[in-house]
Amino acid sequence: MKSARQEKILEIIERENIETQNQLMDALARAGVKSTQATLSRDIRDLHLIKELTPEGSYRYAAGGKDSLFDHDTRLKKIFRESVVDYAVAQNLIVIKTLPGLANAACSTLDSMHIPHLVGSIAGDDTAFVAMKDNAAAEHFCSEIEKLL
Repeated sequence: MKSARQEKILEIIERENIETQNQLMDALARAGVKSTQATLSRDIRDLHLIKELTPEGSYRYAAGGKDSLFDHDTRLKKIFRESVVDYAVAQNLIVIKTLPGLANAACSTLDSMHIPHLVGSIAGDDTAFVAMKDNAAAEHFCSEIEKLL
């Protein structure tokens, strides 16, 4: 079931400009595949989907690199650099502001980096919260974000 659903996701994003998870969930439903938002979010992560800029200036889901971990990491870091607008530390939390629709991509980048002392991240549309184990780790990681940008 999972592999069939993921194959259908890849088919859909290949032929349609899908900008949001809701649009993808609707397209899956039209294809007869039911999915929850949480399952869809895991599928997006498992498939290493990224958001790419379209010629019209909007973003759409696209398949990641050609199964190359290096290519995947390079693309995610590029997305992170191009999507982050601002960031600030608040005790052990780091708040990251992104361009609309790209907070998930920023969190995916951070999650893939296996950062020591990173407890977890959560993303909305244009804001991500990153929880670190303590205040010092958060301050240190902000200096690492500066290097990434």
